[in-house]
Amino acid sequence: MPIKFSEDIIPLTDLKVNPGKVVNHAKNTHRPILLTSRGRGVAVVQGLDEYEKGEEEREFMKAVATGLMEIREGKELTLDEVRKKLGIA
Repeated sequence: MPIKFSEDIIPLTDLKVNPGKVVNHAKNTHRPILLTSRGRGVAVVQGLDEYEKGEEEREFMKAVATGLMEIREGKELTLDEVRKKLGIA
């Protein structure tokens, strides 16, 4: 979900004053929160579910990209070769 600049950018001092409010906001909105110090971004707070989902998506995309590169390099396997590798031939 895209960041809402009016709601999701807060000063680091707000996190220090009321961390539960900031964490709950990230969890409930499913959006990351950008923490700032002196007007500059310094960190991001994100709900655990959204973080894990993003990590899974990144890993999947890496695997797809690796597979596509292997195909371009001629490293594909036949179905019989895959079965043998997996021990299900």
